[in-house]
Amino acid sequence: MYVKWRWWLAALLLVVLGALGGGLLSFALAPRLMAKPLPPATPPPPLPLAQPPNLAGETSPVVAVAQQVGPAVVGITALTGADWLDKGGIKQGSGIILDGANGYIVTNNHVIAGAGRINVSLDQDRVFPAEVVGRDTRSDLAVLRIKATNLPTARLGDSSKVQVGETVVAIGNPLGREFARSVTVGVVSALNREITVGGQGGQPIVLRVLQTDAPINPGNSGGPLVNMRGEVIGINSVKIATTGVEGMGFAIPINDARPIIDQLVAHGYVTRPFLGVYNLREITPEVAGWYNIPTGLFVGGVMPGSPAAKAGIRVEDIIVRLDDDRVTTYGELQRALAGKRPGDGVTVTVVRPGKGELSLKVTLAELPRE
Repeated sequence: MYVKWRWWLAALLLVVLGALGGGLLSFALAPRLMAKPLPPATPPPPLPLAQPPNLAGETSPVVAVAQQVGPAVVGITALTGADWLDKGGIKQGSGIILDGANGYIVTNNHVIAGAGRINVSLDQDRVFPAEVVGRDTRSDLAVLRIKATNLPTARLGDSSKVQVGETVVAIGNPLGREFARSVTVGVVSALNREITVGGQGGQPIVLRVLQTDAPINPGNSGGPLVNMRGEVIGINSVKIATTGVEGMGFAIPINDARPIIDQLVAHGYVTRPFLGVYNLREITPEVAGWYNIPTGLFVGGVMPGSPAAKAGIRVEDIIVRLDDDRVTTYGELQRALAGKRPGDGVTVTVVRPGKGELSLKVTLAELPRE
């Protein structure tokens, strides 16, 4: 029994001594083990550095448009006073070279109206006297010609494909030659706007135009409105210059201007169909509702011997249709007639008090020349 107890006591003592020795050894080696550096971790890939902007090589499309179209934009000075000392008799505007081989230039009619002498400046050093090939007050367009050849020519686009929000560039000479070929940028704000401007003799002119917020100033008239392909899509003509109103400029769509320009170059004037009604008043939907009459154009006067008079159109008739075109505004009547030629037969539908709707056959004549 004593021997067995001694054996257990010896075994217990060995266990205690082993545990104590292992602890002391760990305590002695721990500082060395903890001080040993860990293997290096794999570094992450470096972040890409931002590239600085290329200030030396500008690639803006506006730059390309300005370089392409700018040389085909000219300055126009129209002398309407007695001599060059009459500062109030000098008007300045812009123009577009459409035929560089023959020196043809298009501008607005109001730029040259009443001028006795017209100069065209290609740049500060080259100034040419210009002759008027033809002018048209109803479209506010005019064609000039200078004796120069091998001129840069603007490329015309298709204004029927223009979209609202499309970026456009206006190029012209705001405030005269000292600011020649100024470039402004904006967007197409609206299509098919109708604006009424004062024409020659105080007669109102209704223009169908593109609206843009590209800054247009006095002197820009007659200059191009250009798309990002470098194509002329409009001729800058009008801006609203009322206090508190900004970014409302208007350009004649090039598709509307082309046939006018072609006639001015070919004949010196524009042949238009003539109906022979005047003092037309638009009947709005509100007025139509108040008086229980149709929307359309109230005829205030009929010229004696005119096509309208011969067809039986009377004062107080309301024109509601020309052939298949619905007519509710003066602009719509102008556009319906624009597709016709003198001598064409058309059907004018009117509503006559007490008679109802009548369809009258009219043979259009030629509008008397200005």
